[in-house]
Amino acid sequence: MTQVWSEDDRLLPVTVLQVGPCVVTQIKTAEKEGYNAIQLGFGDIKAKRVNQPMKGHFDKAGVEPSRVLREVHVDNVDAYELGQEITVEQFNEVKKVDVSGVSKGKGFAGVIKRHNFHGGPGGHGSHFHRAPGSIGQCATPSRVYKGKKLPGHMGSEKVTVKNLEVLKVDPDQNLLIVKGAVPGGKGALVSVRIA
Repeated sequence: MTQVWSEDDRLLPVTVLQVGPCVVTQIKTAEKEGYNAIQLGFGDIKAKRVNQPMKGHFDKAGVEPSRVLREVHVDNVDAYELGQEITVEQFNEVKKVDVSGVSKGKGFAGVIKRHNFHGGPGGHGSHFHRAPGSIGQCATPSRVYKGKKLPGHMGSEKVTVKNLEVLKVDPDQNLLIVKGAVPGGKGALVSVRIA
């Protein structure tokens, strides 16, 4: 993240994303796989790090091996061909995007931090400060409901931030600058789609 000045002299928080270039490594059709999609490869990887089945997959497409493969649903697969390079220029006329990624892991957290419970009284004599309180019922149903908000592992889950404003597209460096924050830490992998 960084910051830029807007046209009306306001300081805006922005995130700089490296978008692509991605290569089409597979085309899936409704006749064969039951749905229309393309598989995109991103990032370089050393040849010795690729196992034999994946090497065959990339050789069939006629492309260099990629570090990451992701599938993207599309309406018309005829617009794409194997080995085609998809760059950040796809977002030239786009005003808003949705960004999905895995959020930062926070480890084990209690209910106050994890679920914003307000906690008990803070005064002396109160032996109830940060605990969740009663979590079940008496004889019926004599159990704790599934999905009950309790302490546990916080973060490290898929998060989508919707309707982020696109401020700038830089095709020379494959950069997309969006207003606001996106999930994940520095260098995290995210997927960007038109809102």
